[in-house]
Amino acid sequence: MSKESKSIEIPTPWRIKRYYVYAFATILTLVLPWIVIDGNHFFLLSFDKLKLHLAFIQFDMQELYLMPFLLMLMFLGIFGMTVMGGRVFCGWVCPQTIFRVIYRDLIETKILGLRKRIKNKQKEPDMSKPENKVKKVIAILIWTVLAMIAAADMMWFFVPPEDFFKYLQNPTEHWTLIGSVLGITAFLVYDIVFLKENFCIYVCPYSRVQSVLYDEHTVMALYDMHRGGDIYDGHEKLYSKQKDIVAAQPNAECTACESCVTVCPTHIDIRQGLQLECINCLECVDACTTVMGKLGKPSLVTWSSDYEIVDRKGKTKFFRPKVLAYMALLIGISVILGMMGSTKEHMLLNINKETRLYSVKHTPNGFKVDNSYVFLLQNTQNKPMKFFFEITEPKELKDKIKIVKPSKPFIATPDNKKKKIVTLRTTEMLAKDDRKDTIIPITIHAYALNPDGTKSEKISVLRHSTFVFPKKSVLEKAK
Repeated sequence: MSKESKSIEIPTPWRIKRYYVYAFATILTLVLPWIVIDGNHFFLLSFDKLKLHLAFIQFDMQELYLMPFLLMLMFLGIFGMTVMGGRVFCGWVCPQTIFRVIYRDLIETKILGLRKRIKNKQKEPDMSKPENKVKKVIAILIWTVLAMIAAADMMWFFVPPEDFFKYLQNPTEHWTLIGSVLGITAFLVYDIVFLKENFCIYVCPYSRVQSVLYDEHTVMALYDMHRGGDIYDGHEKLYSKQKDIVAAQPNAECTACESCVTVCPTHIDIRQGLQLECINCLECVDACTTVMGKLGKPSLVTWSSDYEIVDRKGKTKFFRPKVLAYMALLIGISVILGMMGSTKEHMLLNINKETRLYSVKHTPNGFKVDNSYVFLLQNTQNKPMKFFFEITEPKELKDKIKIVKPSKPFIATPDNKKKKIVTLRTTEMLAKDDRKDTIIPITIHAYALNPDGTKSEKISVLRHSTFVFPKKSVLEKAK
């Protein structure tokens, strides 16, 4: 046997590597909603309790200004991934692809034997056979159970598991939750069992977006026509047999085995060139690597770029300006998100003055001027806590304005807004203006109390407000 015909070592198939990624993504998605640190989840958008949990930090709905940054991170991440690696998201991360592999390759092929080989995705089972009909029903039932678990897992990012199972015990009071789970389950059954890869081809808009993002250095599954020969002229297939290919192109290496075609989940022929249906699963690369490896030759289908394989201009440039721009944007948005998240307040407080500016009363020792405010406080922690207030005046008026109501700390329960009427009082002559009232800037310090009675440094906020001191004529009139 000639040296050229000796088989070469075949690397670990991309399919096996994808399975590892699928397993990791599946386990992570199932486990993540159950991980709780200080009562907070990694990600939870609760419309029930009007809360957002992000990286185990709890945010109130008033802090949802973070959501646009999260969406920008997600979309820019996917777009940047596409610029560099084509539809690698579709082939390696997308739930649609993972679910189809579980149903078609695991359930139908490996477990039930409804399909004969994973490598032949074009041949549908013979449903005229009674045993295949039974297997099909069993496959659908198994997938329905898995789809229900997937639907529940999706809902856990909106209704945490600790509430989810509690609500299921009272289904009549939580029809929206039950309907959502059943609706998602029904869609997944229809999508994975009946719609199949048509979802990727005709429904998902991502395949249309990718054509705008690609450039000559984008890495994707490509057929090397320089070595394999031209099999197509546009959309017209020229050759189906190796002898015909060799007769027209003596140096062509393609064996016309069509292993790359039969293994394709979206039913395309990669030898026709770039197509929107390709999801970069690299099944065709594995198939051709195996066939050509037995002939002692490298694969005709590789994960590379037009620049390197089709145009043969040189090596693929991964870190090019477009990719670096996406990386810069992702880093920049991540920094902004981190900075905004780090300034999060661990309690909420709104201060409004009452309609009456002040009240003035004379006492045997002089007078007292009161300003009243409506404080709306919300405890965003997961347990009842005691709260209290302090006031900070300008240096020249230090200790001349006091909080007389409330006079002692009060308890605020989690998630409920606590309304408190707060009264500030002074018995000092803060200003001597004959013409108008004097507006004095003050700072309100609201804080929670630790179990030992000390001030909490974490659960603490500052709010700016004003104290109105009456003009001289008002003080005299009140005598």
